Amino acid sequence: MENFITIKENIITEIVVKKSKFICNLIKVDSQEEAENVIKEIKKKYHDARHNCIAYRIMEDEKIIEKSSDDGEPSGTAGGPMLNILQKNNLCNVIAIVTRYFGGILLGTGGLVRAYSDATMDAINKSEKVEKCMGQELEVKIEYNKLEAFKYYCKTNNIFIEDLEYSDIIACKIQLEYNKYQRLVEDFEAKKVNLINLKFLSKKIINKSITK
Repeated sequence: MENFITIKENIITEIVVKKSKFICNLIKVDSQEEAENVIKEIKKKYHDARHNCIAYRIMEDEKIIEKSSDDGEPSGTAGGPMLNILQKNNLCNVIAIVTRYFGGILLGTGGLVRAYSDATMDAINKSEKVEKCMGQELEVKIEYNKLEAFKYYCKTNNIFIEDLEYSDIIACKIQLEYNKYQRLVEDFEAKKVNLINLKFLSKKIINKSITK
């Protein structure tokens, strides 16, 4: 799986083209099912609009699922151009829904393509981005007096401490980029990082180079 970009927070933007209002909802999603539910919610919210055009790209089972819809606009003038913009910006796990309130002036095929493209691009430009990559979730166990040193190790090696569970020892759930796993194992075996044990939990899509 190659790295991809997604948005940190959902965003709503609006542009006006020849009196037609184009509202873009750019929303984070983690599955196709979630995306389809979002579409239903947005269409219900903007039920009085003439068109709710969509495009989404979602990573599921290490494959990208794509979908677009012109929702009554002339074929190829809305959803397709919107999807093309998501592709060019390497955006994934995101759905763009552009709602159009007709202003009484026909835009023509080229005008529609530009309007839906501009509405989508405006939302992308105003959103905060996050790079995602394939990572691993691990559990490590550590003695109390080694915790601060381990926190420093994680900070300097871009390892995210997801959770800490305290008992007679500390169990840490951590996330790290897939290509950093071997170095952690080597440092553990060479006792450069003092852990009681190290256990693989799962492969997981994570934020790239995230630290806490």
